[in-house]
Amino acid sequence: MPGYDRQRRDLLTIARRAVDAVSPGPALRAAVRLDGDRLTVGGEDYDLSRFRRVLLLGAGKGAAAMAEAVEGILGERLDAGLVVTKYGHGLPLVKTEVLEAAHPVPDEAGVRGAGRLLAMAETATADDLVLCLISGGASALIPAPQPPVTLADKQAATRSLLACGASIHEINTVRKHLSRLKGGRLARALAPAATAALIISDVVGDDLDVIASGPTAPDGSTFADCRAILDRYRLCHQVPESVERLVDAGCAGRVGETCKAGDPCFARVRNVIVAGNGMALNGAARAARELGYAPVVADPALCGEARDRARELVRLAAGYAGGGREPSPPVCLLAGGETTVTIQGPGKGGRNQEFALAAALELAELGPAGERLAVISLGTDGTDGPTDAAGGLALPDTAGPERIDAARAALAANDAYPFLDAAGALLRTGPTRTNVMDVVAVLVSDAD
Repeated sequence: MPGYDRQRRDLLTIARRAVDAVSPGPALRAAVRLDGDRLTVGGEDYDLSRFRRVLLLGAGKGAAAMAEAVEGILGERLDAGLVVTKYGHGLPLVKTEVLEAAHPVPDEAGVRGAGRLLAMAETATADDLVLCLISGGASALIPAPQPPVTLADKQAATRSLLACGASIHEINTVRKHLSRLKGGRLARALAPAATAALIISDVVGDDLDVIASGPTAPDGSTFADCRAILDRYRLCHQVPESVERLVDAGCAGRVGETCKAGDPCFARVRNVIVAGNGMALNGAARAARELGYAPVVADPALCGEARDRARELVRLAAGYAGGGREPSPPVCLLAGGETTVTIQGPGKGGRNQEFALAAALELAELGPAGERLAVISLGTDGTDGPTDAAGGLALPDTAGPERIDAARAALAANDAYPFLDAAGALLRTGPTRTNVMDVVAVLVSDAD
């Protein structure tokens, strides 16, 4: 049986290759090509000689790296650019101004950045081509609250939604209706310019109206959906009163809805997905195969409570270890998506760390069978919750006999970070400048 050092090394290699597969540079260079005056974006050709200006606007954790790639492609053909990214994710660029702001809870820097983006968008004319670079995190990074909602109100609403275990789809449904930019409203500000949005997806299913709250896409959700979400999680008396008033006004038709399919503002808009979670899983699968494991994508749409899904995936892996499933070990089970955590305690961590901790406990409960399994769960953006970790590992000794009581207590308190840190099982990558949700790998070693 291979030692735990090999399991750790293989897991880290698979994780690194998953992130490399969705790096903004290669993704943008595959989607955008310049040949003389012809710019091809996702299969659509634009004759640059017909445009007065080529502008670049962007937001998200990957916005600076995406802009760097586009600058490298366009060179002097780019006239100006502005992107907003997360603190610590900026890069020195030539034509593009980079602003930094807070994520996941928006701050005043994000408000200023959103205002700058909106002002630049409103200068665009029918003679301009605008490249919009959108990646995960943009929804929080460019808050533009609709009156009477203030930034403080939006911060409070975001915290409540994050704490209650709402999905990213639900969170963004509410946030886009509180915004002057999201839900297609950036496209409205850019019209009638020709707009090509290049998107790194951080949502299951790559739904354009959900990624970054859909600033350049028609929105299928309504104020009535917002009301249903607030009711479902019993947040009606927890979110600020201004949020309640705006949602109620929207439901009554006194406030305009987000932009819907068929709106003229989308007539010259093209949305192109350049990277997503499936590409990360493919990168992980290639790495696993090269390391001698048979890759199996067990769940390409991972969601639900992190601790529950961790236990289920470990049990599934145990079935492969027991010889009850094909292919036979060594096997690497892969899953991609985004789980949630319903906060029950005052601890520190994130969904990937909670996943790893719950998996470690499940490995311990399997006894000797658990010694053939190992798990890694990481956020591809390099950040998991309000911590400096990207996620965590669960090796057979992570929650060994001497640590199992502490592991149970940590899970009960949502306190995975200090436990995994002490066990040497935290994963720290630093900013990756991409974001395609999470990747989980479970190794099933052979019996020798």
